Amino acid sequence: MILKAFKIIVLVLMISILIAALYLWTPDKSKADLEKIYGSPKNAYVSALGVNIHYQDTGPSKHSTPILFLHGFGASLHTWDAWSKELSSEYRVISVDLPGFGLTGEDPSGIYTDERSVEVLEAFLKELKIPKVVLVGNSMGGKFAWKFTARYPDQVSKLVLISPDGYASPGIEYGKKPDIPKIAQLYRYFFSKTFLAMNLEPAYANPTTLNDGLVTRYYDLMLAPGVRGAILARMEQTTLQDPVPLLATIKVPTLLIWGEKDAFIPIANSNEYLKVMPNAKRVSLPNIGHLPQEEQPIIGLAALKEFL
Repeated sequence: MILKAFKIIVLVLMISILIAALYLWTPDKSKADLEKIYGSPKNAYVSALGVNIHYQDTGPSKHSTPILFLHGFGASLHTWDAWSKELSSEYRVISVDLPGFGLTGEDPSGIYTDERSVEVLEAFLKELKIPKVVLVGNSMGGKFAWKFTARYPDQVSKLVLISPDGYASPGIEYGKKPDIPKIAQLYRYFFSKTFLAMNLEPAYANPTTLNDGLVTRYYDLMLAPGVRGAILARMEQTTLQDPVPLLATIKVPTLLIWGEKDAFIPIANSNEYLKVMPNAKRVSLPNIGHLPQEEQPIIGLAALKEFL
């Protein structure tokens, strides 16, 4: 009798787990459906080193030096929408979905090192026949921007780093392979919009910035085909190196834009950049967090325009 009752309990438990898994299972969204929502006539694709780069190209096409925007980890080219719209009346503005993110999706090579991303960007500019850019990067995109500038100095006229990644922080050491817990692999199959919102909220000094529309955009584009696997691969393949040797070689005029309330990469890190970059200056943004282009676009854009 006890054995029979135990078997019934186990069966009920297994059924409950199966129902919960089916309820929480989060498949990829159709790329065609995502393009209908997040594409536009100004968006296009170009192949660069085998990666089908999704990008937006606006403004006067014959402007001598375009502005190239690089987004941060987990974001997409849409993070720059407000700035792109404003700048496009005067400048040619190009924003990209970096390899492994947005509608660009996965890199067929399966390689997501910083060096590979920088090489893909250089190939992308070659495909568009653009010899030089004003390079603007936020967070991870900021790290790619300064690494690109160090590697291809003749292709960057000015550099803008918005809360850039690159220096060590508690739990992230130089030369140490990241320890990604096995349970993170479940992210490929189960992904909660509520969980995403909780992780995005610290990026903004004013939490009301993170409205449902913004969360939905981040969530939808993280469900683009192959993106979740690519994000995990990038996390596993990224090993931080001391940035000083590369940063010290950068001579182009550089602007650091940093939110004073940045909870992801503290503004104190900007002092390290100023120490080693001979032509860098900083603009601090009071009461703004990690994403000034989303949180207070007018204020951050004023600093960028003055620098341009």
